[in-house]
Amino acid sequence: MSADWNAALRRWIEAGLLDAPAAERIRAWERGRAPSQGLRWPVWLALAFGVILVGAGVLLFVSAHWDELSPAQRLTLVLLMLALFHAGGAAVAERFPALSMALHTLGTLVLGAAIALTGQMFQLEEHWPLAVLMWAVGAALAWCILRHWTQAAFAALLFPYWLAGEWAVRYHDDYLTPVSAGICALSITYLTARRTARDAPLRKALAWLGGLALIPAAALLAGERFDRSVPLAAAIIGWTIALLAPLALAVWLRGRSAVGNLCAVVWIAALAVLRNAGADTLPVYLWCALGAAALAAWGIREGRSERVNLGIAGFAITVIAFYFSSVMDKLGRSVSLMGLGLLFLGGGWLLEKTRRRLLAQLRPRT
Repeated sequence: MSADWNAALRRWIEAGLLDAPAAERIRAWERGRAPSQGLRWPVWLALAFGVILVGAGVLLFVSAHWDELSPAQRLTLVLLMLALFHAGGAAVAERFPALSMALHTLGTLVLGAAIALTGQMFQLEEHWPLAVLMWAVGAALAWCILRHWTQAAFAALLFPYWLAGEWAVRYHDDYLTPVSAGICALSITYLTARRTARDAPLRKALAWLGGLALIPAAALLAGERFDRSVPLAAAIIGWTIALLAPLALAVWLRGRSAVGNLCAVVWIAALAVLRNAGADTLPVYLWCALGAAALAAWGIREGRSERVNLGIAGFAITVIAFYFSSVMDKLGRSVSLMGLGLLFLGGGWLLEKTRRRLLAQLRPRT
């Protein structure tokens, strides 16, 4: 029996909630209970790689033999693959839930290939965002039925991809800044979905997705200018969805704590305005540095180390980008290289020292 349980039992006895014989019976039952044999990380790693390798192998096999098959054989093969993985997942659901989750995830992965190949086979209208939407709906339905976090993670990726695709198809490369802003805002929403050490696997997965996408999305937004050739109504709709949809999701995930996400949305909108305001990029770099510092402070306030690490990384990337774009070309070759070396050595040491001091102030929420 763990020391935490023993301490709790002692407190309950002192408070008069339990008597000594009842506490001893609880201890005896806990000592006789078999320890839980949870899956270790090698098993999870094997399952993850298995999903990736089997999925890649199936897609390669189909693509290699696709031209040799008749239309009837193609449709049969696609439907057979889709049914096989889901049937296998259902068969092992009680004996090996983790393997069942992996097989159902493969089934959802194959669903995307099935939609694309079926559309190609029947020569349907070429509008690829619609295929992504169908795939996203399939993943969402699978999550509603199975309650597997992997299905929800698929949907969390595919629905934004569908919206971005619809916008890109209509306006090509003329006006993609709302897409960049929306991805940046959604990345922050996903990142801040995790709040305590006892979060569900879905919140942990969303935090990983947001952490991986945040810095590239912010860099893309800071380096992009938008064109005013798009109709005003379309621009209003695009910006409304890009900024308010992630904010609404943050309210659903975090409740009243989504005030921080509102500040992040304001920061994103201001970054887009600054980037388009003029040729001077110094305010853009200062605003990015301020955002990185605010992210680290947000992490300290809510006890999340990943936000502190991302804030420090974002600040470092901002300084390096400013040096390359605004300082390095004004110096000689040798001086610029020495300055870059000193920046990496001194700046890296200072940022690492700051990061450790900030992490020492964290009080993780339980």
